[in-house]
Parts: sequence; C-alpha cells; structure tokens
Amino acid sequence: MAKLVTGVYAAVLTPRDAAGKIDAGQLRGWIEFLLGKGVKGFAINGATGEFPLVTEAEFSELMEIVAGTIAGRGSFLAGVGAAGSSAAIRLGKIAYEAGAQALLLPMPYFFPYSQGDLTAFCREVTENVETPILLYNLPQFTSGLQPEASLALIEQCSNIIGIKDSSGSLDTISLLSKRAPDACRIIGNDGALTPALKGKVADGVVSGVSCVLPELITAIFSSGLEETRGVDLDALNGRLRMFIQQLDRMPTPWGLKVFGEARGLAQATFPFALSDERRQQMQEMLAWFAENRAAMMVQE
Repeated sequence: MAKLVTGVYAAVLTPRDAAGKIDAGQLRGWIEFLLGKGVKGFAINGATGEFPLVTEAEFSELMEIVAGTIAGRGSFLAGVGAAGSSAAIRLGKIAYEAGAQALLLPMPYFFPYSQGDLTAFCREVTENVETPILLYNLPQFTSGLQPEASLALIEQCSNIIGIKDSSGSLDTISLLSKRAPDACRIIGNDGALTPALKGKVADGVVSGVSCVLPELITAIFSSGLEETRGVDLDALNGRLRMFIQQLDRMPTPWGLKVFGEARGLAQATFPFALSDERRQQMQEMLAWFAENRAAMMVQE
C-alpha cells in the first residue's frame, strides 16, 4: 500500500503585518511561489510557522487561507502543537474540516515530560481526531520522543502513520525502517536530509529551507532518491550546509524570514523588537545572500 506522506513538503512561515496580524495576501503569494517551483506539499503551523504564537482563531484562518489557495493543486499537513491534549484535539478537528492530509503532532511544550507522559498524550489526541497523524519529534523545543516509544505508538495506534523527526538523529527513522516498514519516515531537520537519503531511510522531508530555497531542496531530494546520474549529491549538500550556517546565526525561524524578504516573498516581521546585534546580523546575512544567490540555486 502506498504511503500517504512522501516527497518534499515546504514548512511554511506565518507572515504577519506590522501590527502582528496574519498577512493573508503574503501567505497566498508565498504558497503560489512554491507551487510555481514544483512544490506540492506544505506544512502549516509547525516550528517554522511559530506555532506557539498562533491562536486558535488564527489557526482557523490559516487553514482557510491555505486550503483555498492550494485548491486541489497539492496537499498540506497541519501542525497541532499545544501545551495540552484538549487544545491539540480542537486544532485537529479544525484541520480535519479544512481538508488537511495529516496532522503533525508535537509533544506538549514548555515542561519536561516522561516517555509515559508523552505516550498518554499522543494516545488521547489520536483517539479524538479523525485525520491521520504524524508524530512530530522536536526535542530542541519540547520533550523528545524516544525511538522505542515512537515505534510502540505507531504499532499500536492505527491512526498514527509515521513520524516527522526534527531531532537531526536518524535513530528513530532507522528503527522504523527495520520494524515498521509501512510507516511514513519524514525528515524534519534539513541537515539530516542527505544522510537519510544516502541511507535510504527517508520517504519525505518537511523542510524549512525549502520555504525560501525550493530549488535547492527539491534538487537534493530528487537526486538522492533517484541517484541521478551526473548530479553530485555531496556538492548540493555542501551548499545546503552553507545556508544552514547562516540560518543558525538567528533563532528559528528568523533567518528564514530574512531570506524570504530577500526573495521578495514577505516582509520579515518578528514577535518583538530586534536588538542592535540582531539588526547587524540581519544586514550581514542579506549581504551574504546577495553574494551567494547563484550558489543557492536561486532562480527568479
């Protein structure tokens, strides 16, 4: 049976105007840009979309905008990150009504939780939503879900179809490849994409970088998946690593906002005022990007 989630999914930023409100026009334009670059999958309201800042009303707005813009030309995953199960379930029901292909379920944020806590949380959400679920392992910002716990949830909960692993480790993905071969193995960390493709343990990627550099990520994914003759995957990965080094100078996903503005996709706005240090970094990053557009495979 074909897996539900495969290929490249762009993790989409949540554009906001100067007043902090979601900018529907810029979001529609960004999705159209990605569709024009051949991207058919979108991940909404994940870490790249700054889900802790998104209210339930804004989530509904995002779902409406995205579903209306894609209009059958692709599919989207909906992040339902929350501090507790009730909120995650409410978001899941909204996403279901909007036509989300699957939910991205991060572990509950802020407090540290045990594997038993995380398992109970996932089970409760799973039992109360209809949309298929991808576990969303995001240990940089929430309690990490260990490989064996992930495997058990996938084996025991029919609605959990796989995992989006943003840890940067391939331990869970590799375990699923051996023990749950029908599970969707989605890489959620751009730095882990090439090793996963080389190891043949990836069905797809949810990529923040592809939000601003779809040309580079689609080239890496297609060449790694198909082992395209004459394409140097390591060289492409070297370009990606250069870009990630620049992104890592700022908090996730601020760097993507900077480069998105440089590509004319949306004004870079932030949840609070930038320090002088950040403003200087922003200018340095813009200068770097201007010099390296060709190396990053930017096509106007």
